[in-house]
Amino acid sequence: MSTTVGLAQTESLVTIGSPAGNTPQNHQNEPAVALDAASPNILVAGTNDFVDQEACPQSLAVNRGTCLDRATGVGLSGDYFSFDNGHSWTQPTYTGWTNAGCPPTTLCKGGPGPIHTLPWYFENQLVSFGDPAVAFGPVPSANGKFSWSNGQRAYYANLITAFSTTVEFSFPNPVFNGLVGVGVSRLDNPSPAVIADKNSWKQPVVVSSTTGETTFMDKEQIWADNASSSPFFGNVYICANDFRSNGSHKNGNAPVPVMVYTSTDGGATWTKKQVTPAVTNGISPVNGFGYSGCTIRTDSHGVVYMFAEQFSRSGPPNDSTHVMFKSFDGGMHWTQGAVTTVVSDPCYFVDPIEGRCVMDGYSGARTDLAASPSVSIANGAPTGANATNEIVDAWTDAPALNNEHTNFQYSMNGGATWSVPQAVSLAGDRPIYSAPAIAPDGSRAYVIYEADTAPWRGNDFTSPRPYHGVFVSSALAASGAPTGWTAVFNEPPLGDLRATYPGHDLYQERIGDYIYAAASNDYGVGLWISANNAAVCNAIQNWRASSFAAGHRILPGAPWPLTDCPSNFGNTDTMSITTG
Repeated sequence: MSTTVGLAQTESLVTIGSPAGNTPQNHQNEPAVALDAASPNILVAGTNDFVDQEACPQSLAVNRGTCLDRATGVGLSGDYFSFDNGHSWTQPTYTGWTNAGCPPTTLCKGGPGPIHTLPWYFENQLVSFGDPAVAFGPVPSANGKFSWSNGQRAYYANLITAFSTTVEFSFPNPVFNGLVGVGVSRLDNPSPAVIADKNSWKQPVVVSSTTGETTFMDKEQIWADNASSSPFFGNVYICANDFRSNGSHKNGNAPVPVMVYTSTDGGATWTKKQVTPAVTNGISPVNGFGYSGCTIRTDSHGVVYMFAEQFSRSGPPNDSTHVMFKSFDGGMHWTQGAVTTVVSDPCYFVDPIEGRCVMDGYSGARTDLAASPSVSIANGAPTGANATNEIVDAWTDAPALNNEHTNFQYSMNGGATWSVPQAVSLAGDRPIYSAPAIAPDGSRAYVIYEADTAPWRGNDFTSPRPYHGVFVSSALAASGAPTGWTAVFNEPPLGDLRATYPGHDLYQERIGDYIYAAASNDYGVGLWISANNAAVCNAIQNWRASSFAAGHRILPGAPWPLTDCPSNFGNTDTMSITTG
C-alpha cells in the first residue's frame, strides 16, 4: 500500500472542552461520528467524556485504585458538532449535574452546574452513561411524513442509568426496567446558535423501556434511513446487546440476545425485536460464545442490514464469524443469520486481573470488539440517486500474534457474496480498532484504525508501548474493488498506551471498544483516540507491575495521580481527520 499522502487532510481536536490535566477530566474513549447527508458539511460526534467528573479523589486512588466514583449521577456522554467538514469542532456547555468543581481531597457527590455532556438527563432522573452512537435523519412533519425539506435531525444514542448519588446501579430501578438501558437524545437543524441552546435538545427517550429488571444493555449502535428512495425513509434503528439476568448469572455466562429497536416517528416511540436467540453464553453449540459488536445500516431500497460477531468458544487463535441479518419490512421481521466471513479475533492473552483480552501487554488495552464488524453502505443518500449499494466491512484480524492487521472486504449483491478480505493497514502496525466509510455514490472508501506499533510486551511494564491513529483511502472501481490504498494520514506514534486508563480502574489501559468513520461523495472523516499528549506515570507502572505479580486488582497504597504522576497522565484526546 502506498504511504504517500494522496488527499488533502486536516487533523483537529474534537474534545475541545477537555483539560490537559486533572485526570480523569482529561480522558475520553470510544468516539462516534455521523455526517448529515442533506448538509454534508455538518457532523455530530460523541465520546465517553469524563470532563464533568471530579479530579481524581485521593481516597479512591489510594484505597481502591480508581479515580471515579460512579455513584455520583454525573454524565459521561460528550457531544460535539462541526459545521466545516470536520476542520473545527464545538463542544457546547449546558447545565446539569456535575462534580467537576469538587476538591480532590474529599469525596463529593456534586450538584447542579455547567456540564459538557448531553443535557436533560439529570432533570429526568437519568444519567448519560456513555457508549455513544450518532446518526442524522430527516425531520417528520406534523402529519408524520418524513422529508428533507422539514429539516435534519441529529440522533445521539447512549447507555443510561437511573440517577443516584448512593449506588452505581439502582435495583429495582425507580425510573425504567433494567440496570442499564438505552436512551436517545435528539436535536433538529443544528447550527452554532441551535447547539448552544440547551432547549434545542428534546427530552431523552428511554428506548429499552420493556426489558427485565436485571438487564444490562450494552454496545448499542444507531442508524437513520437517510435515502428518500427508501419506502422506510426516516425510520431509525438501534441494535444492542441485552445482557439478561445480570444479577444472578456469572460474568460471561448470561443470555445475551441481540435486539433491534425501531422508531417510525422520529425517535419518540420504539418497538423491539429479538434477532438472535437468548441462549446462555458458552453453552450453545450453535451460537458459540454468543453475539456482540453489532452494526446496523440501510441501503437505497430500505433493506436493513444488521451485522454482529459470533464469538468462538475455542482458545486462541479465535476463529469467530461475522454474521449478517436482514429486514425487508422496516425492522418488523428478520432473516436467519448468514455468515459473511471468518475472522481471527486478536484475543491471544487475557489479563488475569482485568479479565479482558489485551493487545499490548498485561494491564494493557482491551480488545473486546476489535474483530467485530464495522459496516458502511453506498445508499446514495440523501436521495438514493447513484447508489451502488455496495457494502463494506472493516475489522482487526489476527492470524498470528504480532501479525495483526485491518481487513477490508465488500459485497455488491446485498451480502450474498463477498470479496476476499484485503489487509489495508501499514506494515508494522498492530491495529486495535478499525472502522470504514463509503461514499454514498460508491466512488471511494475510507478506513480509520488505531494501532499498537510494538510487539506483545507480556509482563514487561517498563518498555514503551507506542500507539497511533491512521486514515487510509481508496477510489473504488465500478466492480466495487479498491483501486489502491493510500495512507491519507499517519499519526506519529508518539503516544504510549501505558499513559492511558479508563477512569474507573488505574490498573488497566484504555482507549475504548470502537472508533467511527463517515463519508460524503466529496470527503471522508474518521475519529480516533490519540495518546500523543498523555504522559506515562512511572509510579502507576510500578504499581501495575506489583499488582500483576501479586495477582490482586488492588494493592494497598496505590499512587495518587494528582501528586505522583505527570499532570497529563491519562490525557487522551478525541481527534478527527478529514479530507473535506
